[in-house]
Amino acid sequence: MSQSIFKNIWLPYTQMQTCNTPIIVEQTQGSRIILKDGTELIDGIASWWTACHGYNHPYIADQVKSQLEKMPHIMFGGIVHEPALMLAEKLSNLLPGSLNKVFFTESGSVSVEVAMKMAIQFWLNHNQLNKTKILSFYGGYHGDTLATMAVCDPDEGMHSLFKEVLPKQYISALPSTLELQKYFVNFLEHHHHEIAAILVEPLVQGAGGMLFHEPEVLSFLRKQADHYDILLIFDEIFTGLGRTGSLFACNQAEIIPDIITLSKALSGGTMPLAATIAQDHVYNGFLSDQDTHALMHGPTFMANPLACACGNASLDLFNNYDWFGNVRSIESQLQQELAPCQQLDQVKNVRVKGAIGVVELYKITNINLLKQQFLAQHVWIRPFRNIIYLTPAFTISSSELSHLTQTIYKVLAG
Repeated sequence: MSQSIFKNIWLPYTQMQTCNTPIIVEQTQGSRIILKDGTELIDGIASWWTACHGYNHPYIADQVKSQLEKMPHIMFGGIVHEPALMLAEKLSNLLPGSLNKVFFTESGSVSVEVAMKMAIQFWLNHNQLNKTKILSFYGGYHGDTLATMAVCDPDEGMHSLFKEVLPKQYISALPSTLELQKYFVNFLEHHHHEIAAILVEPLVQGAGGMLFHEPEVLSFLRKQADHYDILLIFDEIFTGLGRTGSLFACNQAEIIPDIITLSKALSGGTMPLAATIAQDHVYNGFLSDQDTHALMHGPTFMANPLACACGNASLDLFNNYDWFGNVRSIESQLQQELAPCQQLDQVKNVRVKGAIGVVELYKITNINLLKQQFLAQHVWIRPFRNIIYLTPAFTISSSELSHLTQTIYKVLAG
């Protein structure tokens, strides 16, 4: 196929002058990507972690077809509809505590922006005008929009080019050791009056480096947030809905954030959909006889009925098969089959959490060559920086997963 057909496409995270010709996908099925020439690739990352139930799940497809015939879209301003009401109720029933006030958006980045906006306006509504800063962590990633770039890791992330124009926020080391906890408490002691919320990816910091931490870190953050009167936001766009081995990462810490964000697997990887969900006390902070106290935000396609139909179907599926058992099996297989990579000279670390497998290298010298080597083995794996990772569908077969893990070892071993 002629190179000229790509002349109008601008790909993400890609230097277009030097990139390889992109592959053309014709079809997807299960954990397979079928190319236009008939080649099948085993997908190791489930389309950036979204297709948790596998591609083309018939139940989700049926729900989309049914909704498409009735109502593909309607504005959510002054109008509501059953798919959104049902999805909000399902999410509220699944989440702990009073996380039951659901604001729908269409992307993860926007859901985090809404969470940040909620947190800041919550304090403004209470006439605490100085509490306008968000405190996030090194190694974190929360999106590519202007506000979310400001709370990503400023050094290791993708946004260092913009550091002089981004809003200034506070970024700290994650308090994962006693020494770092002391530093963190000291920082809060001096700055808590300026901080509206602490924002963290619980258990796993995803696109910032696939960095893991223990549930005790989250318990510590909850304790400090309560002590210093700061809201706690969990960005569970990556970790939510089964990826770490529990339905939500916050379940493993047995704590409840004030606000949680969800996306990715929320629609089973079928439609753009995200949600920002607040506890009652946050929501109540916007109730007033003053119009200016309302949350003034409203994406055009928020609560899109087709996307909500996907969300309802995806949540139904969590009750219809043993996803938990599948994730435990994937975790065990990843631990066993990625372990040999640790013996390779270029491998710095191998780590596994739930359906997440990470091989961290000291350095990747030619990432485009590495991608091509994976493609030659008929797998779809997308390394970034010095990280090779697997985040497969929960429905992947053991043989498909073995092909992925064995390919990583084979390519790295040379």
